[in-house]
Amino acid sequence: MERQTTPNHSQPMPDPKAGPEEQGGPDSRAGLRPPVRPGQEVEITLTGLNHAGQGVGRVQGLAVFVDQALPGETVQARVLTVHRNYATARLERILAPAPGRQKPVCSLFPACGGCQLQHLRYAEQLAWKRRQVVDALERIGGLRQVPVLPTLGMADPFHYRNKVQYPVALVPPAQAGRGPAVALGCFEARSHRVVPADHCYIQSPLNNEVAAAVRSLLTRYGWQPYDERSRRGLIRHVLIRSNSSGDQALVCLVTTRPDVPRKEQLAAELMEAAPPVVGVVQNINPQPGNVILGRQTVPIRGCDRLVDQLQVPGAGKLSFYVSAASFFQVNPVQAEVLYGQVLRAAGLSGSETVVDAYAGVGAITLALARQARFAYGVEVVPAAVKDARANARLNRVENVEFRTGAVEDVLPTLQQEGVRAAVAVVDPPRAGCSPPVLQALAALGAQRLVYVSCYPATLARDLARLAQLGYAAVQVQPVDMFPQTSHVEAVALVVRQQAQKGQRREDCP
Repeated sequence: MERQTTPNHSQPMPDPKAGPEEQGGPDSRAGLRPPVRPGQEVEITLTGLNHAGQGVGRVQGLAVFVDQALPGETVQARVLTVHRNYATARLERILAPAPGRQKPVCSLFPACGGCQLQHLRYAEQLAWKRRQVVDALERIGGLRQVPVLPTLGMADPFHYRNKVQYPVALVPPAQAGRGPAVALGCFEARSHRVVPADHCYIQSPLNNEVAAAVRSLLTRYGWQPYDERSRRGLIRHVLIRSNSSGDQALVCLVTTRPDVPRKEQLAAELMEAAPPVVGVVQNINPQPGNVILGRQTVPIRGCDRLVDQLQVPGAGKLSFYVSAASFFQVNPVQAEVLYGQVLRAAGLSGSETVVDAYAGVGAITLALARQARFAYGVEVVPAAVKDARANARLNRVENVEFRTGAVEDVLPTLQQEGVRAAVAVVDPPRAGCSPPVLQALAALGAQRLVYVSCYPATLARDLARLAQLGYAAVQVQPVDMFPQTSHVEAVALVVRQQAQKGQRREDCP
């Protein structure tokens, strides 16, 4: 899932609960002099990849993370930083390449930081993502017997994203070719420098087309890009969303103040230049920092949302209103795969009450409702709940109710009201579920839990905690929602242990 709205500028750090391969091993090296120093060039044989997509090797027992290096390679690398349990290094030369290495299709790789794995063949990406889940389960969760299925990938692992959030910068006249020009792009990894991107290979064709039109108009209208250091400027980000069929797009211009000169005229020209754009909205964010969207969004011209559709196996076609700030899966092709796996793991017969925690705009909740007697969706963000209720009306789904509030607060309330859920689904953010959430889920009495994870480390931690609450993990299905990147999602089926004993093997998906 993709809930956060802050760009990643920070140095990838080892997970605090990661195993020895990622974090330097059981010896903390406390009191010992590190075997490497910044600026030193070392020869390293890589044995794995960490959660940020960096190659992992060792120098005298110290884990060294090397950007753009792959498992099986021997490389020369220059040490950049040295910490107690690990070091980071820059790839200088490949002495022995890995069999899976390939030439990236994008000329901006790896500078732009949007992709981490374009240099690795796609089949190898899928295998490594499964390995990432297996390693997390074993090392963090102590779960060595849980089957992890092959990662479900895409037939075409490019041009899949339906959402882009481009920072805006000014291209100097020497680079622009004539006068200064506005650039849309990505932040270079671990920096605030914008790398201009005229074409992104993981964005939908419509997003690329609309971005080009916005870039041209911003340059012509002379809107000054925001500068983080001086805190001056007008335009901060351009957010573009498109639908699965490629016939609708929504543009959000993130500005530092509401009074923007000629914004209505710019919006009109944009919709004329790119007819699929159904609306242009303005988000006002005057606050310094990395958060992309401010609290206020106002329409400029046209619609303030678009309509997208998903064909979910087992639930049929579902339609969704998507606004600029809505949480909605950015890969619609794989979203259908992911939600289909959730329904399969839920194993509904039509007589059950189900609860969907972290419901967002209700995509999973509505799919569950199509197969259940009744479904409850729980979400802490009021705007998302408003969208979820609108989506229920849009799809004429009546056997559903959405509650606003923190999961750990709403679930006990449902229990007090007499709700007993046969199945519960959780789709938490990267931080996973807190202990009170897991305890509330167990108290609700669900026989089956379906855990949708966007981060293997917290999935493993939470499955181990659920084991202490009487639940056993049956299997985990990784799904590649973000090809060419280091991210992997997974659907885990967890059952009450007493229920598992009497369950026939063929009942498991």
